[in-house]
Amino acid sequence: MIISNAAMMRKPIPTLRDIKDAAKNISPYAHITPVLSSTIIDKYLGARLFFKCENFQKAGAFKFRGATNALLNMVDKNNSGPVTTHSSGNHAGALAKAAAALGIECIVVMPENAPKVKVEAVKTYGAAIRFCEPTLAAREYTTDQVIKETGALLIHPYNNFYIIAGQGTASLELLDKQPDLDVIIAPVGGGGMLSGTAIASKAINPAIKVYGGEPMGADDAFRSFKAGKIIPSVNPETIADGLLTSLGELTFEAIINNVDKIIPVSESQIIAAMKMIWQYLKIVVEPSAAVPLAAILENKHLFEGKNTGIILTGGNVDLEKLPF
Repeated sequence: MIISNAAMMRKPIPTLRDIKDAAKNISPYAHITPVLSSTIIDKYLGARLFFKCENFQKAGAFKFRGATNALLNMVDKNNSGPVTTHSSGNHAGALAKAAAALGIECIVVMPENAPKVKVEAVKTYGAAIRFCEPTLAAREYTTDQVIKETGALLIHPYNNFYIIAGQGTASLELLDKQPDLDVIIAPVGGGGMLSGTAIASKAINPAIKVYGGEPMGADDAFRSFKAGKIIPSVNPETIADGLLTSLGELTFEAIINNVDKIIPVSESQIIAAMKMIWQYLKIVVEPSAAVPLAAILENKHLFEGKNTGIILTGGNVDLEKLPF
């Protein structure tokens, strides 16, 4: 049996209980990732930063958490058809790897300009790929065709109850290790990670500030947050290829109700933040993961003297196309 997509969309916004249930569900499959810090970065910013390293997660990004939780809750693996999604990279790889681990067939729709490293990852995990034009309309149309042809179940990259709950488990782990955080900040694209982060963080500590970082060239979440309604992304341009998508209804509601501020950042600051992480933490992160640190670099006054948690969302970077 497969739970219908329509039924999924009627589910409410996840709660802390749902996120804790997700943590229990995915514990046999996902890593508990480390939290790193740097005295050099702290001294430069006048703050204490704690980096939650989801670049060390399976499939190289936090997306594995949500993908695994969704499959465990939405698919009866004793009588299941294929699952599908559309993604430029990290969700595609995460769903492919999670599906392989659970013995589920997976078909992924990817734009033709998706990063090579992410395309190769999906192939390595054994999923089939359907390429399409690099537009949201083309991605959705091609996904619809896959569903019509195969009866596949759509596992939406972010506008999904179980995806949001799964992504929130990263901040659950972070706050368990660092309960005295004043601020927590995550990147925002479709909003799955920021939604889960905000729900978990505010439920555990209502006084904590929750911020989202977003590229100026793809600032639809910032504009939507300001306007109080979803403003879709149109022709976004940024090196942070994981943050190109627009908010969904579920993620927008969670963000409006729980996030304090969304901070747009320049491309040059994203590159500077990425270099800083590589240089001082000695780890590989992709541009999207550097966006929260870029927001801190551009707004030091918001973070001075604060204990701040940062979700480093992934490390799937094409080493032949580094921006520095």
